[in-house]
Amino acid sequence: MSIPCRQAFSQEVLAQAKNDKNVVVLCTDSRGSVMLGDFAAELPEQFIEVGIAEQNCVGMAAGLANAGLKPFVAGPACFYSMRSAEQVKVDVAYSNSNVKVIGISGGVSYGALGTSHHSLQDIATMTAVPGLTVILPADAWQTKQMTAALTVHEGPVYVRMGRGAVPDLYGPEGESKLAPDFKIGEAIELMQGSDVAIFACGETVWHAWHAGKKLAAAGISASVVDLHTLMPLDEETILRVAAGCKAVVTVEEHSVNGGMGSLVASLLSEHNPKMIKKIALPNENIVTGSSPEVFRHYGITADNIAEQAELLLKKLG
Repeated sequence: MSIPCRQAFSQEVLAQAKNDKNVVVLCTDSRGSVMLGDFAAELPEQFIEVGIAEQNCVGMAAGLANAGLKPFVAGPACFYSMRSAEQVKVDVAYSNSNVKVIGISGGVSYGALGTSHHSLQDIATMTAVPGLTVILPADAWQTKQMTAALTVHEGPVYVRMGRGAVPDLYGPEGESKLAPDFKIGEAIELMQGSDVAIFACGETVWHAWHAGKKLAAAGISASVVDLHTLMPLDEETILRVAAGCKAVVTVEEHSVNGGMGSLVASLLSEHNPKMIKKIALPNENIVTGSSPEVFRHYGITADNIAEQAELLLKKLG
């Protein structure tokens, strides 16, 4: 049964904290949003409610990290990536504090609440902060693996995940039937092909994988890569996969400016220029609606990804 990534995170961080008393969780009146009710009830000595004060929360987490604890800051991605940007930059990244900032309900997850609650600039902001690892898990299975890895990983991290349940892609019950180990900074190749390379991150990976299957059914060979870690970027895999294909498509739940597509395009422009189509959200105030509605409106769907890939290949002759 599919569950939200935030639920998978809350379950796994609770399990990890029971075995490691240094793991603490801080939230900003967001225990409901992050689904931390069980954590607060079972481990009250390892849980800190700060109230609606995201900047203070990040600063407090940095202090706790410098005292030897392993703090996880959890709350809406839209606030931690914008309102607390300076604290993440200075108190966490510049100071190399072992803080994990978990941004939930990222992208357009808060669709009905509009632009004020969308986080469509966070990847552009966070990947530009030196020393900060940036991760977007694709599903619940990967989120659990990631959370376990973060409890032993030393250093500043920003994670962005969605709000609603997402289809299971990985694991024994996942659609891909693949269960790769999660390693920070190492992309996952879901499919290997020679015509077009599709790079995706976060919840768009599922759509990219289905696009790859549609292309295969049409006789087009596609590589599909899950770039779950955007900083540090797995440049070796990107360059190798792109080199074996004629064109590149990137798919993300982010502004078309400064996101994963821009990172991939910049890398390829220096080493192996390719024709690229960036499927993302336009640089404008996004329409209001549920995540699936917004995705369909802007073409973040398997059908459109496959169609855009075919159009690219036709341009190349």
